[in-house]
Amino acid sequence: MDIKQILENYKNGLINIEESEKLLSRPPLEDIGYACIDHNRELRTGNSEIIYGEGKNAQQILGIIKKMIEKGAKNILASRCNDEKFQVIKQVYSNAKYYSASRTITIINEEIEKIKEKLLIISAGTSDIPIAEEAQITANFLGLNVETLNDVGVAGIHRLLSKIDIIQNASCIIVIAGMEGALPSVVGGLVDVPVIAVPTSVGYGSSFGGLSALLGMLNSCASGLAVVNIDNGFGAAYLAKRILKRK
Repeated sequence: MDIKQILENYKNGLINIEESEKLLSRPPLEDIGYACIDHNRELRTGNSEIIYGEGKNAQQILGIIKKMIEKGAKNILASRCNDEKFQVIKQVYSNAKYYSASRTITIINEEIEKIKEKLLIISAGTSDIPIAEEAQITANFLGLNVETLNDVGVAGIHRLLSKIDIIQNASCIIVIAGMEGALPSVVGGLVDVPVIAVPTSVGYGSSFGGLSALLGMLNSCASGLAVVNIDNGFGAAYLAKRILKRK
């Protein structure tokens, strides 16, 4: 039970002052040995803790989910999980969903309220879609109103320009590209809204696992361009949420 729920229950006479005091005195951090869960993160940041699944086994992820739900978390997002981990979680939470391209798991128990501003996610090529999906699933989870454009990279610039009305009607844009990472610079020159660039590890040998795209984006001549780390669709969506929430 979070602080807001405790106060609501006290206000409505469901618990007395002694019970409220006892609940409020509980520490916001819960150490379960392999993880220290931050139950008050939503109160501070607007969103509950999100589970990074890489390096955690299925039972560890499941244990964190159980503790979060026990303490009042309504919806769960776990990133970078494989199907084997999902199958274990699905046995306990039947409404869990797995998005195989981005390796993301969601458990939605409460409808997510959406903000009206539009986030547009653009991917340069089909090979960039796994990172675009991670951004999309994360953005949906965070309550953003999302639209996507896939496979509109600079190798066929007419594909991008044919969508100019959609691009210029967005309130914030995430642009995902590998290879030389040129697409965010092009988009940045077409709009007057924040553009978040995501370099991907897609590319031939000299792309150095996305480093070429990263350096290209960091050296962009387009103004108002922010760059996150290689393959970090999650981080781009989280930044977009903070931008659009303020707007």
